[in-house]
Amino acid sequence: MVPGDQAKVSLLVRVPPAEAFRIFTEEIDGWWRSGRKYRMGRDRSVVHLEPKLGGRLFESFAAPSGTEKILQTGVVTAWEPPARVVLSWRAANFRADETTEVEVRFEPTRSGTTVTVIHRGWSAIRPDHPARHGEGMSEFTRTLAAWWGDLMTSLRIRAEDEDEGGPSTIEKK
Repeated sequence: MVPGDQAKVSLLVRVPPAEAFRIFTEEIDGWWRSGRKYRMGRDRSVVHLEPKLGGRLFESFAAPSGTEKILQTGVVTAWEPPARVVLSWRAANFRADETTEVEVRFEPTRSGTTVTVIHRGWSAIRPDHPARHGEGMSEFTRTLAAWWGDLMTSLRIRAEDEDEGGPSTIEKK
């Protein structure tokens, strides 16, 4: 691995690992933020994760023609409930041979679960790729870590609201 090749984010979710894993995988559309920064279909899309080895991570939304459009962004390459899931990851503008990897770990703590996301493999993506938004590697991975941090904060809110019996919907923008 090349130094600076990855973004890493960890946060505490005050539910057991099995529950955090379940919410991450089964309720992904409920915590994945909407809007242009997070989804191709913006506010009218649904994010899906097929819960199995080889399962797809994809977004579905209505195309302007009215037909359903599917944008696949990942494939499950490791499925180890409730401890870990790994996805090959592709931005919408990646070529067929371009991919990165997202690993999500669920580690038990006394007060819940530490969820850690590691998004790596960016050194294999050319420096001038549009997915990098003109940023150098260090700046880009900081931006990417903030993006994942926003998403993981939504996961935490969703999980803790459900655990407290509160509303399970959150503002996703």
